[in-house]
Amino acid sequence: MNGIKLDEFLFEMNKVVIGRKEEFKLLFAALLTEGHVLFEDLPGTGKTTMMKAFAHGLASEFSRIQCTPDLLPTDVLGGSIFNPKTNDFYIRKGPVFTNVLLVDEINRALPRTQSSLLECMEEKQVTIEGDTYRLDAPFIVLATQNPVDMEGTFPLPEAQMDRFLMKINLGYPSKEEETQMLLQVGDDIPFEAISSVLDPAKIKQLQKEVKQVTVHESILQYMTTLAQQTRNHPLISIGVSPRGTKALYKTVKAWALLNGRDYVVPEDVKEMIQPVWTHRITLSPEARMSKRNSSDILKEIAKNEPIPEEEVIRL
Repeated sequence: MNGIKLDEFLFEMNKVVIGRKEEFKLLFAALLTEGHVLFEDLPGTGKTTMMKAFAHGLASEFSRIQCTPDLLPTDVLGGSIFNPKTNDFYIRKGPVFTNVLLVDEINRALPRTQSSLLECMEEKQVTIEGDTYRLDAPFIVLATQNPVDMEGTFPLPEAQMDRFLMKINLGYPSKEEETQMLLQVGDDIPFEAISSVLDPAKIKQLQKEVKQVTVHESILQYMTTLAQQTRNHPLISIGVSPRGTKALYKTVKAWALLNGRDYVVPEDVKEMIQPVWTHRITLSPEARMSKRNSSDILKEIAKNEPIPEEEVIRL
């Protein structure tokens, strides 16, 4: 992918969301690796606005699910409906049958409803009444959640968290960005001003290009060593799974392509550890008591592990 296309996409996003270029670039990387993204932060920080802007930048089908405690799995996947006119049943497909699925406040849904997304996120298919239906490509789930200690939330199980390629925390914008937001966006969010930059055919082409990016064996060993470090760290009770290592492998290839390279360098690995692994490790009670967080511990692991340098060459 040439940098101009990414620049065009970021330009369109800036019509609605001020700043957040790094976050949109991460979203783009997830799209190119066929992964899903979870955004966690306080209400009002722009999570949903970012997701809707991202969807408008893609000439693809878009659906949204607003999660509440009374949301049922059939509301997400669809189900069998009786038609009294024909005296027969028919399948009503749910909102998951789309290209870009926004699952807003996912942790306000009950665990059984959260779990209904597992099959479509992992296998890109849905089973209804014993029949399996393939989802159209590309397919990406963009989920938002409020901090788990807020009232009325149900923490996502580890199996669900592991299905997300990345977890991103937004934080507050800078004073300059917030001022520019008020000046530029005003009272109404102009989503209609966003022009679509990519269509499904172009996205699938870019996804194929990502798979052609070269990863040197020494970088593969670097990633697996980092994964081993998380499994042996005294402040981590559950380290990164092999699925997490594979997720990092796919993400660094997309990140290299977005940076104009057809090969991965160690810096790609160090930059992607945070969004890809932060939600995949479980801290020990000692770490929580000392108020350590996953991000800081991963930074320490990456800092202490020597990176391959002279061995990494472009093949």
